[in-house]
Amino acid sequence: MGSEEEETPRKQHFRTNLQRKLLHLLIFTNLVTIIVFTATTFRLSSNGDVFRHEDSAFRLLWELNSTKSQLLASDSLVADLHQKINSTNLLVQALLVELERQHDSSLPVDKEADVFSVLPSSLSDEVKLSVFPHKLPLGYSPRADSDVLYPPIGAACLRFPEELSRYLTYEIGGECPVDDVFAQKLILRGCEPLPRRRCHPKSPVGYVEPTPFPDSLWSIPSDSSIIWEPYTCKSYNCLINRDKLPGIYDCKDCFNLQGREKARWLFDRGLDYGIEQVLETKPAGSIRIGLDIGGGSGTFAARMRERNITIITTSMNLDGPFNSFIASRGLIPMHVSISQRLPFFENTLDIVHSMHVLSNWIPDGMLELTLYDIYRVLRPGGLFWLDHFFCQGSQLNQTYAPMFDRVGFKRLRWNTGKKVDRGVEKNEWYFSALLEKPMS
Repeated sequence: MGSEEEETPRKQHFRTNLQRKLLHLLIFTNLVTIIVFTATTFRLSSNGDVFRHEDSAFRLLWELNSTKSQLLASDSLVADLHQKINSTNLLVQALLVELERQHDSSLPVDKEADVFSVLPSSLSDEVKLSVFPHKLPLGYSPRADSDVLYPPIGAACLRFPEELSRYLTYEIGGECPVDDVFAQKLILRGCEPLPRRRCHPKSPVGYVEPTPFPDSLWSIPSDSSIIWEPYTCKSYNCLINRDKLPGIYDCKDCFNLQGREKARWLFDRGLDYGIEQVLETKPAGSIRIGLDIGGGSGTFAARMRERNITIITTSMNLDGPFNSFIASRGLIPMHVSISQRLPFFENTLDIVHSMHVLSNWIPDGMLELTLYDIYRVLRPGGLFWLDHFFCQGSQLNQTYAPMFDRVGFKRLRWNTGKKVDRGVEKNEWYFSALLEKPMS
């Protein structure tokens, strides 16, 4: 272990060498640019005999046309070189950041830099642009307590470098691949949020304006509003009628707005709570904004919108255009998974609702994190409406009832009911609950 005085010359020598190499790189790239721009002119001016001994106008015209063609070719070469220089600058910036962290004891390398060690060295420039840190142009920011900005991608993205490279392979400025299914699989594996891309999503052919509000709440949009390539169904008529088909689909009858969706939450009985009865538990007008977790096609938000309450609906596109359909109804969709931290500040929402999605398929640890996150975003006195939570009979009182109590919710309503459609011997249960975040 050397003293601080011994380490300082070593750091200065390292930085001097680094600056010298960067200066050489800058000079080299500038020289290449100058040569490309001036090569044709130099070739013409150095051969003065051409102008002294060639008096043919045809020859002069030929030379000018040739020069024009060479300049056009040079422009293309310069544009390509400019793009490569930009990529080099980004890589140099990333290198400088990591080198600075390695040689500055105030920045813990083991906590920040090592996260990139799982990535292979042979990454495309687009992956590096989307994943690696970017140096702030104005230097250190006291608000961020950093001199770099990290792209906010999910940590799990770094565990799948091949898939990440595939997702970030496209023509820059062109049309994005129609890879919704692949992208959603990455999200469900924890790669959330996905890195941003420099391409344009494909637009539907023949797109028509949406149905005006409030008629949009209960209208089926035009088929031309959707890119159907990722889905088994290729029309809304197919989605509406697939509840009559054999097989298992996520939210099988959600798109049939004249079926079960039309009557949801209008009546209060047993496990099924009515919206009016829930709202009556709070002072009139105090429930204004909220969230529906895993809200299918957005019917809960539609019912609340009829009562001047704004609900954001999270939904995945599991073999159906759920997010697009929610938006077509004049509602707000959010494409996030159940494992994502809720993107709201603490103590802000009046109500959070979830039907069927929160159930025993979620690992206990992740479920408890989700419940604490719901508690976090609810304001004091806010409501958590848990709608048809599925579990085994042995889990009800041993696992889940203690978990909800442990989080700290106050029970306003708690109803249980046995699920018998697959047989009583299965010992399968639902419970619904209306819970309140304590005022203090």
